[in-house]
Amino acid sequence: MLKRTEGIVLKSMVFGEADLIVTYLTLDCGLLRVFAKSPRKVKSRFGSSLEPLTYSRISFFGKEHAGLPRLTQSDILRPFHVLREDFSSMLHMTEMLELNLNFLPDHEPHPDIFSLLLSALLKLEKDKENPLYYLSYKIKFLKQAGYSPRLDACGRCGSPAGIGGVARPHHHFYVSHGAIMCPGCIENRDTPIRVSERALKFYRGLSSWKMANLDRVKAPEGLLAEIVVLINSHIAYIRGSAKGTGKDALNIVHGGRFNVHV
Repeated sequence: MLKRTEGIVLKSMVFGEADLIVTYLTLDCGLLRVFAKSPRKVKSRFGSSLEPLTYSRISFFGKEHAGLPRLTQSDILRPFHVLREDFSSMLHMTEMLELNLNFLPDHEPHPDIFSLLLSALLKLEKDKENPLYYLSYKIKFLKQAGYSPRLDACGRCGSPAGIGGVARPHHHFYVSHGAIMCPGCIENRDTPIRVSERALKFYRGLSSWKMANLDRVKAPEGLLAEIVVLINSHIAYIRGSAKGTGKDALNIVHGGRFNVHV
């Protein structure tokens, strides 16, 4: 069966002498791996369309759930070569692409996440130096995939962040729980990440602000650094906990799409 969809290349892996296995985030099929015959040859019909970040309209033959469907056509819609050719940008891009590779199940459509990645690439193509775009993407991805940290209340007892109606200048985020914890629930647990109330307010803004409006936002470096450390630590913990047990373990480690913190 021949199927058509739109996809963004997340990675390509060499297979044999001239073939590739290409992983896409697609609009209709979610995370999809396809077999591309001889794209590494000089006269390949695929050209540069299989490079990471490339946004294309693709056709593939075979069932996406069985084995490796064969890629038959790839027409570039947007190459995003500016991002790919800049070393610093590509390092950040790699982190974004790996979120999709590590946190999404195969063959499950995620049109909202596909749109999120595409809109982020379009914004970064015009302003690849803006750190807010990279951070906003991570926060929104985690939210849509169901792995957001809990920062509005204690992850154990559910008390609001401002315990007893008293605003606290700083909170403690426990990576192993994916949540902030109130003083009454800490019980000498692992060393927390200290995060200010101002940083949490800014995080809530980034969670809701549209990508298109971020060019108007100015964030103090200190607040930005606090959120970056928290989010990166949160992501690293989830990935580390599931390492060696397969991607399905993410549903056990961190409550899957239900943000369960116990």
